[in-house]
Amino acid sequence: MKHRRSAAVAAVICLALGAAGLSAQETQEPADRFVTEYRIGPKDLLEIKVREDVKLNTEVRVTEQGKINLAYINEVNVEGLTTAELERKLAELYSPYLRDPHVAVTIKERQSKQVSILGAVSKPGFIQLFGRTTLLEAITAAGGLTREAAREIIIIRTFPDGTTSNLKIPIDDLMLKGDPKYNLPLEAGDSVIVQIDRTVQVYVYGQVKSPGALNVLQSRIPTVTQAIAQAGGFTERAARRRVVVTRKGADGKEQTFDINVARIQSNRDSDFQLQDGDTVYVPDTIF
Repeated sequence: MKHRRSAAVAAVICLALGAAGLSAQETQEPADRFVTEYRIGPKDLLEIKVREDVKLNTEVRVTEQGKINLAYINEVNVEGLTTAELERKLAELYSPYLRDPHVAVTIKERQSKQVSILGAVSKPGFIQLFGRTTLLEAITAAGGLTREAAREIIIIRTFPDGTTSNLKIPIDDLMLKGDPKYNLPLEAGDSVIVQIDRTVQVYVYGQVKSPGALNVLQSRIPTVTQAIAQAGGFTERAARRRVVVTRKGADGKEQTFDINVARIQSNRDSDFQLQDGDTVYVPDTIF
């Protein structure tokens, strides 16, 4: 079992570092599929109330074997059931002893479940689920986000039918805008990956006030106009209509792009998105 867990954690770490893509079954899913009912497991503490006989009201902890022991009906297997399913099961089991029994089940503590949270958090590892645990609560339990956090969090979940899917959560919408639809309740076995950003470089030379390399986060690589601004802006001799971007293609060959920044600044052209390693050259108007 330890070997399996280590292998699973290693695989998730690879995902956190962006090493590999998802398999065919690991597809992006809508958020509503990730909101599912909690299923009871070992060590959970249950509160059971029977309306027709208060002497049967009790709190009981689920055994390691996934069972509870109750008056009249003795041992009951509860692992994998939702509270609604268990209520129906107990009502049926009590029916020989009570007339039309009504049973209410509440999960007081969820101690059987844990999730892994990896990537750009202060304390990556496993987190125990106690009660209803949301994504934000899990991030807090893991010590919060680090400065290396990228723009997305990925939740990987395995469903009862055996399929594995992922949901991408935009960090800005969750953390800055506080959009509640992204603060999903987690389930046992979920893997939460806070994607790790890395520092890359783009270069700005020629007629700018502070030429040289710009260290930027991969998820926030600037556009041409943003890079020029970060390099201090144009000098008075800058040829804004003849900016050149040089890029090395996947085949190793050099590509060049002629950019008319004057048209971009007057909203006549769209800005040009740079990539890791691009070089922006601003020529002199004299030449």
